[in-house]
This record gives sequence, C-alpha cells and structure tokens, in this order.
Amino acid sequence: MTTDQSVLNRIEKLVAEEERLWSGGRPSDPELKRLKEIEVELDRAWDLLRQRRARREFGQDPDDAELRPAGIVRTYRDE
Repeated sequence: MTTDQSVLNRIEKLVAEEERLWSGGRPSDPELKRLKEIEVELDRAWDLLRQRRARREFGQDPDDAELRPAGIVRTYRDE
C-alpha cells in the first residue's frame, strides 16, 4: 500500500542518490543518464504526493491516486 510517508521516503532516497552523483564532480555519461532518470522519477513521485494530498483535502480517498506516466507528468512542467 502506498502512503504519503512511503512516497516521501522514495523522494528522499532519490534526492540522496542525486546528491551523491553530483558530489563527485563532473558526472560520467552513465551518471548523467541516471540523473535524468532520477529527475523524471522525482517529478512522478511529487505528482503522486500532490494527488494524494488533493484527494484527501477534498474528501476523496488518497489511495485512489495513481502514479502517472512520465510523459504526462513531464508536460506539466513545460507549461
């Protein structure tokens, strides 16, 4: 079961990995690829957390929130 805390834990792990990859100086090509993946995963996790909070705020079940595809979440940022 997904909870707000489990989503936050995932975000924290991704941020820690991102910081670790940047801390070694100029990232290698594989590290840059992973950093892009982390960016997308973070966007999706934050989106899920926002969905859960909004559902709760409006009296809906936060467990009905779904992890949206990366393409959908990424287009929100570009608007």
